Amino acid sequence: EVQLQAFGGGLVQAGGSLRLSCAASGFTRDDYFIGWFRQAPGKEREGVSFISSSDDYTYYSDSVKGRFTISSDQAKNTVYLQMNSLKPEDTAVYYCAADLGTDFTIATMRFASGGVDYWGKGTLVTVSS
Repeated sequence: EVQLQAFGGGLVQAGGSLRLSCAASGFTRDDYFIGWFRQAPGKEREGVSFISSSDDYTYYSDSVKGRFTISSDQAKNTVYLQMNSLKPEDTAVYYCAADLGTDFTIATMRFASGGVDYWGKGTLVTVSS
């Protein structure tokens, strides 16, 4: 059973930084994508960023491109989301998620739609103005 656990949320002032961590376990294959969604109150869920298990591909939504960086530590089975220059509109519950496969185009569509294979519990990020 794949398990994903997110850490690192908190309260930060606008312009500040936070780093989220996603500890992953239970994968029985090495071809997957892992990343982050977020959902703010009253807004639709948004696929923020993901990275391939091979580290070959990364994706960022337009709203975070240039400010957020996703990376992985395969030895620790952990994916990180470094969030810089945070804005109040980044306030949301951030969820770690994973999708099996190797096709970047399909993974992009699935992360955009929320139709991924596995979800973890969220961690709240609050950015004050």
